[in-house]
Amino acid sequence: MKRSVIRSLLACLAGVLSLTHAHAGAAGFDLHGTARAAGHPLLNAVVWLEAPDLPGGIPTGKVVLDQRNLSFSPRVLAVRVGTTVDFPNNDRVFHNVFSFRDGKRFDLGMYPVGTLRHVTFDRPGLSRIYCNIHPNMAAYVIAVDTPYFAVSDESGVFTIASVVPRSYTYHAWRAGAMDLTGTWSRSGDAPLIVDWR
Repeated sequence: MKRSVIRSLLACLAGVLSLTHAHAGAAGFDLHGTARAAGHPLLNAVVWLEAPDLPGGIPTGKVVLDQRNLSFSPRVLAVRVGTTVDFPNNDRVFHNVFSFRDGKRFDLGMYPVGTLRHVTFDRPGLSRIYCNIHPNMAAYVIAVDTPYFAVSDESGVFTIASVVPRSYTYHAWRAGAMDLTGTWSRSGDAPLIVDWR
């Protein structure tokens, strides 16, 4: 009985090591793409590739959703599940950041200029972020369960770094529209075009 359990554990470990080695040995590339709406460049679209089997931890760099001039910056933030986001108040007034509807639900309470709160986005989904004191303030945090994601710039351009070449299901989100889903596989240097028509 004990030998069969040990053999099963060793087989499982060998499979994990093989998968990790295969991904480590595969040369990654930067996937470039463009997000558009009716053919026009689209700012703040989030694009991600499904890759639940890829190893990789939570990014260790600092991720910040700032509060300044009565607005959030950036307006759209994409993070990997498990990431802790800092919410500093760099404004001249109190703020009360919260998200009650979807995704991660939280209320940071009222806090003054120069102070900092943190939220860990521990499950996938879209969180709509608001300030209880200033109703015109709004932002979005999208937590995705993959290392492959990006947010488009003012030209609609995005880059997903170090992608292992293979076929993927991709997803794309933008405020006020339905999510898009499709498939993509590398074909030379062809970009990924995401277009809400």
